[in-house]
Amino acid sequence: MYLTKIQFITAVGAVGLATLVLDLVRRRRLAEEYSLLWVISTLIMAVLGVCPPILRAVTHSLGILYESSLVFFVGVVFGVAMLLYLSVRLSRIGQEQEVAVRELALLRHELEELRHDPAAGRQGGSA
Repeated sequence: MYLTKIQFITAVGAVGLATLVLDLVRRRRLAEEYSLLWVISTLIMAVLGVCPPILRAVTHSLGILYESSLVFFVGVVFGVAMLLYLSVRLSRIGQEQEVAVRELALLRHELEELRHDPAAGRQGGSA
């Protein structure tokens, strides 16, 4: 079985993306939780790109006219899902940072009070 030009490009692109993801994980620039999602999406891209009958079957079973429309749709859904997930994570991190900043401000305030009046610290600690 010979691969067409587009199948070959898809296969090389999938291998390249998988290699990039694994290298980013190895250098600790990408967390493992994200790498699994990227590797799975790369495998799906490779299978659909190298096996056109599977792509055609999925396209027709969903009632979509063109295979390229399915590929575009899956890409858009993947992008929106990643943006939503990252927005939720970013919001949670922002809330945690706000709590940490408040706690740090309280600790700094207490430290300044102890520096100006050391006797107050001894009284507060023994009570």
